[in-house]
Formats: sequence, C-alpha cells, structure tokens
Amino acid sequence: MDPVFDFTVLMYSHDTFGLGHLRRSRTIAHALVSHFPGVRVSIVSGSPVVDAFPFEDRVDYIQIPAANKLSNGTYASGSGELTFEQTVTARESVIREAAERIRPDMIIVDKEPLGLAREMLSTLKWAKAKGAITVLGLRDVLDAPELLREEWQRKHIVEHLALYDEIWIYGPGSFYNPLAGIDLSEAILSQTRYTGFLPRTVADEDVTEKYGRDYVLVTAGGGGDGYELMAAALNAVRQDKTPGREFLFVLGPFMTERERFEIAARAGNVPNIRIIDFDANLEAIVANSSAVVGMCGYNTFCEVISFDKRALFVPRTAPRREQAIRANRAAEFGWVDVIDIEQAKNPRRFLAAIDAVLERTTPSSAVARPDLDGLNRICALTEILLDRREEILAASETRKAAFS
Repeated sequence: MDPVFDFTVLMYSHDTFGLGHLRRSRTIAHALVSHFPGVRVSIVSGSPVVDAFPFEDRVDYIQIPAANKLSNGTYASGSGELTFEQTVTARESVIREAAERIRPDMIIVDKEPLGLAREMLSTLKWAKAKGAITVLGLRDVLDAPELLREEWQRKHIVEHLALYDEIWIYGPGSFYNPLAGIDLSEAILSQTRYTGFLPRTVADEDVTEKYGRDYVLVTAGGGGDGYELMAAALNAVRQDKTPGREFLFVLGPFMTERERFEIAARAGNVPNIRIIDFDANLEAIVANSSAVVGMCGYNTFCEVISFDKRALFVPRTAPRREQAIRANRAAEFGWVDVIDIEQAKNPRRFLAAIDAVLERTTPSSAVARPDLDGLNRICALTEILLDRREEILAASETRKAAFS
C-alpha cells in the first residue's frame, strides 16, 4: 500500500469548556478516514461527554481526566479527588503513554499549542525526535489581538512554535487573521496555511420524528455559558404571537442543573417552546431549522453556513472576545445578523431581531459566499506533508546505507 494512505494520526483536544474542540477534531478525523483508506485516527479528549458521540470506523478516542475552565478564565480539576496539578500530571501521563503506544505518523493539536498547562510539550518533543509530522490547528478567531498577545507571552508559546511543521487556520484568509497580534518570524509565517471553514454534513440518523422541522433553533452550544442567551430568548418568545411559529431550545450538556431547572420551569406554560438538554446530532437539528439563534461558537457558525441557514447571533464577550469578533465579521460579509446580549435582554427588541432574521436572505445569497472547502484542503495538506516526510526518511535511509 502506498505509505501516504497507510498512517496513524493522534489528535489532541484539551476540552476544558464546551464541545467546540472535540466536535472540530471529530469532524477533521472523519474527513481524514473518508479520504485516506488506510488512516487510523485517535483523538485524545478531556470532554466528559465524548462517549455520547458516534465515531466512524478507524476513529477512536482516548479519554484523559477532565479539567474545568472557570468563568474567570482559570482552570480547576474536574475531579473532587485531585488537585488541578495532579490532574494535569495524570493527563500528561496518559497522553505520553498513548503516543508511545500508537507511534503516530502525524499529530494534530487543536488550539492550545503546548496543551493545557503545557501537558503536550513532552509528547511533542518526543514525537518530533521520532520523525512525526506535527500540525497546530487554530480556529478562524482565537481572541482579540491584544488579549491573545498577552496570553501567548505569558505561556511562552512563540518560542515553541518551531515544534510544528505547519499551522493550519480553519478559516479563509479574507475573513480574519487570528495571529495578527503575534510577532512571528518569516519561517513560521511561511508554514501557516488558511484552510477555509470546516463544512458540516448530516448523519444518517433522521431527527425529524423527534423534533419536527422549520422550528427556530435556540442553541447555546455546550451550554456552560448559555444561560443569559436562553433566559433572554425565553422572555422574547413569551411575547411572540405568530401563528404556527415553533421554537426548539437546546440547552447544552454543561448548563448547570439550577439553570436548566429554571429555564424549563419558566417555559412550562409557553406552548410554542420545546426544550431538550442535548443531542449529539446537532448538525441535523440545525439542518431542519428555519433559523438559528445562537452565540456564534465556531461549530455553530460552521453549521449555519454549511446548511445555509438564517442566523441571529448573540455572542459572549468574556472571558474571550472570539465569538463577538466572528459574529460581527460574518455580519460584515452579509451572512448573519448580530444583537448584543444587553439589547437582547429587552424582550421586544430581541423578538424584533428574530422576526427580522426570519425575513433576511441566506448566507449563500451574499456577494462573497463563505469558503467551505476546509476539509478538502486539510486532506490535501496532509497528503503533501506525508509525501514530504517519506522523501525525507527515504533520503535519510539512503545516506545510512551508503556509509554502512
């Protein structure tokens, strides 16, 4: 078999808050096994709900102990029995053991260049010494430039970027440069690739019987910071008298029990609202909607543009400004509508914005359509990198033979 089509990939997804990292890594893994008949992908994940998601053949996951991101941006152990430091040590050990067992030809790290609390650093160094290809994958938007600059300086990120063969940015260059605030060398810049957005597809499972069609979907992604959106949307929908209009609220698996109970209790006497906690097949739920009201996390945004849905985004602005930057940039392209959370707390204003988004054009009608070729480009970039690796290894073996 051609060595390009017979290789192993280890993906790192630190997953300390929400579902974004895991769902992005899973999407890429499924694209790789669909494109390369001999590839095997293992996803290292700290998500406590990773087992809720189905995985394609030749894709598996390795669970590491959970760590939680707090509202102030700091981290804590996901276990009451371990300190955060003990949790990181345990995570680092599992990652290294997995890498030594799998001996990956390629490592793809999602978003955190050194991993949570540098837990990937020793594995990256080991893998590079063994000849593995290493890729850092970044969202289209990470944070405001000045905030990212401070974070990367504090974590000493830039001096370790040489550990990576390439940096992939999961968006088009015309949309946003997530590294604009970082002073990077020409060598690092030359290894940076824009892939375009990562398109989403609908799984075989049909959710129409569960939830119907043509509802307005209100989603908070993982839900850990979605209470304000859900509460504001509930207040707005209470005033909606439009005949036949239905709303589906998906709270997310990380919304607290107290917040979940409150939203459900307050919605109990609103006839046109249905509330569910979580469904792993969110792609199909988005595809069946008439419009989406959300916070503009990366995955929700990609689903909106993949399924060409009208969308009203209510982005969070803390602890990161990522969602607000993405939502407002997408609005500039004419793809979505945006309302500030403080404005959305006014029920009449929020309902008027929902009415307006249902009448707007779809993203595909904009002058500049979204670039959704990200997965194809990732597969092409992977093949190029593996071709280069085989050439380097072959040349190395030839030199060894000449002197033996």
